Amino acid sequence: MAGSAKVTTERLRRVLEAVAAVSSDLSLDGLLGRILRQAGDLVDAEFGYLDVLDRRSDRRIGSWATYGMEESAGGERSGRELLVEMLSDAGSVEERRNGAIRFIGVPIRIHDFLFGNLYLGGKEGGFSHADEEVVLALASAAGVVIENARLYEQGERQRLWLEAAADITTALLGPISRDSALQLVVDRARLVAAADFVGLLMPVDDATLMVEAVSGIPVDGVLGERVDATRSIAGDVARTGATVVVPNSDRDPRYEPHKTPSWPDLGSLMELPLRTGDETGTLIVGWFKGHQTDRWELDPVVPQRFAEQAALVLMVARAQEDQGLLTVLEDRDRIGRDLHDLVIQRLFAIGLMLDNTTKLITSREASTRLSSAIDEIDETIKDIRRTIFALSGPLSGGELRAELEQVIGQSADLLGFTPELRLVGPVESVVTDDVREHLVAVVGEALSNIVRHAEASEVLIVLDVGDDIDLVVVDNGCGLGTAAPGTGLHNLRQRAELLGGHCEVSSKPGGGTQIHWDVPRRRS
Repeated sequence: MAGSAKVTTERLRRVLEAVAAVSSDLSLDGLLGRILRQAGDLVDAEFGYLDVLDRRSDRRIGSWATYGMEESAGGERSGRELLVEMLSDAGSVEERRNGAIRFIGVPIRIHDFLFGNLYLGGKEGGFSHADEEVVLALASAAGVVIENARLYEQGERQRLWLEAAADITTALLGPISRDSALQLVVDRARLVAAADFVGLLMPVDDATLMVEAVSGIPVDGVLGERVDATRSIAGDVARTGATVVVPNSDRDPRYEPHKTPSWPDLGSLMELPLRTGDETGTLIVGWFKGHQTDRWELDPVVPQRFAEQAALVLMVARAQEDQGLLTVLEDRDRIGRDLHDLVIQRLFAIGLMLDNTTKLITSREASTRLSSAIDEIDETIKDIRRTIFALSGPLSGGELRAELEQVIGQSADLLGFTPELRLVGPVESVVTDDVREHLVAVVGEALSNIVRHAEASEVLIVLDVGDDIDLVVVDNGCGLGTAAPGTGLHNLRQRAELLGGHCEVSSKPGGGTQIHWDVPRRRS
């Protein structure tokens, strides 16, 4: 009796030591393997297997750990194949030792949730019922240890999400552009979620979302891509304002419309709504196939708070940009008023004074020179008026077609006809704001030159966006003649060179002029 009690005490001591060993580290990494090794040591098992059931696919094995079993070098064998192999080995032990327990299999539970199963086999002489009780006790304790480790990791993940939200909020203390805010949001989300890819999509219209920021992969082919909002997960999230978690993208047909030729092959993803005033975008956090994250990382509660804070940051960034634009517009209005009320009136007065002076001059040569000076003043007044029109035009950020049409409309009054505009390719989605600003200015300068010098009756403007951004302006006027190129054409070339492109001007006397302005397509 005393010997039995001693054995029981020794077993209890070993169980407690095993529990203490697996509880020493709260990290989930390697925890399953430590539990399995401790269980094998307790009952002298030669090999063992521990599986974690995958909630995403009913009762299939998600991840596993082995003890005393060799996995193939590439990990080609599945967890189920390893389990079948272990049970087959245990069966051969049973054939040699009738009456012994061939293997032990016990569940690991976390509260009422079946987390996985622990299997042991290969003990010399077979397992006893006491061995089974010891393993069952360890499995019960393991459930508590796994739950504690999970809660600890969740707490750490929540802390990181909250820190990320605080970081992007701190960015509001200084001036920040909308593009910078978008990139900050996706970079911080990818870092905290340990994700492979994060993309931020904002609505273009009711049926389309566009990728406006990317982190984790090259932006070529993804940034600026459009997603059908009517039949995609991102569209559902933007429309309903509800977070969607996709543990396995292969099993959700709504994920297909996201995939463009350059879109990453995501295995699991979480899509969060970004409510920015009157529009709602979508933040996609994803993991590549083969890197699918565990369901614990897919808990959307704390990431939703991050998304709400990110949406606030985007709203404030937009408000800051609007305030900056308002300041610029006020300055432009003031400059326009000053030019009109002061400069133009003074030039008018000088012109009238010179015109009256010509009547007092008897010299024909002096009179001709004064008339020429008056004509130059008239041209200067026209140039200033065109500048005032340009100052009252839209700033960058609007639709490019509308801006070009407004510039063309302003010149039509002076030309006596409306130039023809042709747009080819994804003009609105590809031409970035920095290129747009130069593009509109080049068209305005080209039309201004035609008004002053070409005496044209037809003008064709073609903007073709493909691998490059090509702008061609053709008129049927008198051509450049032998005169040296003026400041306007020099400005066109300089704008092209600033963007890494070039500008060519060709002309034939009496055969019109063609301006070919070409710059590389910007990738960011």
